[in-house]
Amino acid sequence: MSDTVKNEARPRVFISRCLGYERCRWNAEIIDDDVVEALKPQVEVVHECPEMAIGLGCPRDPVRVVRHDGDIDLLQPATGAFFGSKMRERSCAFVEGLPSDIDGFILKSRSPSCGWKDVKVYHSPAPDSGAAIGTGLFGAEVLRRFPNRPIEDEGRLKNFSLRERFLSAIFTLARFRKVEAAASMAALVEFHARHKYFLLLYNQKEMRALGSIVGNLEKRPLREVLAAYRSGLERALAGTPKFSSLINVIEHAFGGFSDSLSREEKRYFMNLVEQYRDERIPASVILNLLYGWAIRFGERYLLDQVLFEPYPLDLVRITDSGKGRDN
Repeated sequence: MSDTVKNEARPRVFISRCLGYERCRWNAEIIDDDVVEALKPQVEVVHECPEMAIGLGCPRDPVRVVRHDGDIDLLQPATGAFFGSKMRERSCAFVEGLPSDIDGFILKSRSPSCGWKDVKVYHSPAPDSGAAIGTGLFGAEVLRRFPNRPIEDEGRLKNFSLRERFLSAIFTLARFRKVEAAASMAALVEFHARHKYFLLLYNQKEMRALGSIVGNLEKRPLREVLAAYRSGLERALAGTPKFSSLINVIEHAFGGFSDSLSREEKRYFMNLVEQYRDERIPASVILNLLYGWAIRFGERYLLDQVLFEPYPLDLVRITDSGKGRDN
């Protein structure tokens, strides 16, 4: 890859403080997480513990999300105290104060404050109340303010597919921040060209719309072009790549040098595609083969594609090889 691809920008990521930063859980524990630990040297981190930020001590009696007087509230059952208003006020102020171009969030799973999904929301303050699934109060504010930004929790990031998607998204947005900082149409054109196959994997329709934005037939000012491109890029990254889309991308890339390959090499490639389609091998097997052929035939355009390394390879674990495509 070109130096511009290798020299990754550092994503700006919010991470719940209890995930490896401070003993601030209700029981004074800290959560040691392998993904967060691996990311620490690679990202700029903002962290917070919303519950301690509103004055709850550590250790503390746990809180839960409840429906109360027709609204969502935060109850501490042991004391009967409600903290919903204070949590909303603090969460709104904190989230509004985050950089508008923050690249992503890793939130504590199922937390009554930080959780962004799978949080128990009790039907009432009564001790025996049943519960439905919803969001924590801080997590809800993050979703409101940054609806298309990459958001995950430490539990879901144990899934290879979800982790790959999250890492790809935050590093792509970090690279785009460099384009915004350069304030150059040439930088935007290069960014779009290098991300063509990667974006095609995520959303073909959005990729073509982004191409039209770069073309700028309306002659809009650069500031408007960059803002429109960011919006489209975030929408594209919010999607879920399908394995069938990757096959389409792989076949596009293969077309660049297929005429230079022997009949046996072509047959070998097509067999690998079928094995990938049947989930017998991971995508990395085919991508590595394509990258090797691109080196062999000097396909500079293909070598510069972010598709082959959307995030630093040292964040890939050996145990990830061959994992499935679960979402």
